[in-house]
Amino acid sequence: MPLKKHFPIVIEQDADGFYIVSCPLFQACRSYGKTIDDAWSNIREAIGLCLEEQDDQQNGPANIFIGVRDIELAV
Repeated sequence: MPLKKHFPIVIEQDADGFYIVSCPLFQACRSYGKTIDDAWSNIREAIGLCLEEQDDQQNGPANIFIGVRDIELAV
């Protein structure tokens, strides 16, 4: 049975309604989709490609995910 690993995903929505998804563990690991399901499928593929590249380079992830926080500013 293959080893399973969890990856953090950031989900945003642009002005046109597309969902932008990224995995902060890998530099430039981003994708998008018209629906969240499409975006989710696309980021899974993008992470797979990042993992293949990581294996080829014999390196660990480019970044270490710490977390997400909100900041409040007067605007």
